[in-house]
Amino acid sequence: MRSWLFAPGDSDKKMGKAIGSDADIALLDLEDSVTPENKAAAREKVAAAIADAPDRSRVWVRVNPLSGDWTEADLDAVVSAGPGGIFLPKAEGGHDVERLDTMLSAREATAGMEIGAIKVAALVTETAAAMFTTGTYDGTPRLVAMSWGAEDLSSELGAREQRGPDGEYTHVYEMARSLCLLGAVKAGVAPIETVQPEFRDLEKLGQRARSVRAQGFRGMLAIHPAQVAPINEAFTPSTEELNQARAVIQAFADAPGAGTVSMDGNMLDRPHLVLAQRLLTEAGEI
Repeated sequence: MRSWLFAPGDSDKKMGKAIGSDADIALLDLEDSVTPENKAAAREKVAAAIADAPDRSRVWVRVNPLSGDWTEADLDAVVSAGPGGIFLPKAEGGHDVERLDTMLSAREATAGMEIGAIKVAALVTETAAAMFTTGTYDGTPRLVAMSWGAEDLSSELGAREQRGPDGEYTHVYEMARSLCLLGAVKAGVAPIETVQPEFRDLEKLGQRARSVRAQGFRGMLAIHPAQVAPINEAFTPSTEELNQARAVIQAFADAPGAGTVSMDGNMLDRPHLVLAQRLLTEAGEI
């Protein structure tokens, strides 16, 4: 789940590029990138794109929010095609994921599918109300990831800018990012960084992706195919990182029962061991 590449659901060409890309998740969009008059046609296009995909498990759909009138029709159109997951925008708490689970289960049963086969990710900071419920997603069914968004939150706040003169997010958006990270870790799911709109500045994208990975994020949303490679690279452990993690684990293995060990002139304690084990688990070595 390193890279999640959006593609508008009313464009066969862009959906095809996303599905054929190296993105871990091709995210076909029925929400913001599709106008109301095009939603019905887009649903049919998205369902067809899923059905034709070589690996449907990596093709997800961003449906319209539960607060509107289109979610039911979105699910009616795409569930039977068998997408890997549903991306829920403007979620305002774990109860929204529970409600989506009920809607998905009914449609999976009708389609003769395994109940729970379709996973869920939630965008959890797009409204002011959502900011107060990021810690309520524990134990919600199907949920595997949480992400955050600045654009819709900015619109609701009436904010004319999201970033300061240094190009960094201002306080309220940094808070949204932090609440998403904390809420996802609390819920035991993957925290996913939001998009970078400046899709041509790949160097800046790589820097940001490496920075948020160091903070604990597991992946990042993308809006252009060119962003996929830098994101995948940033969220893939380097050989140096893997060797360091192996060395930490070996140091503790060589000192059974020790709470701390010395390595390369540094004193390491159990949290260092946990981080090393997590890194190798994510890399598929444990």
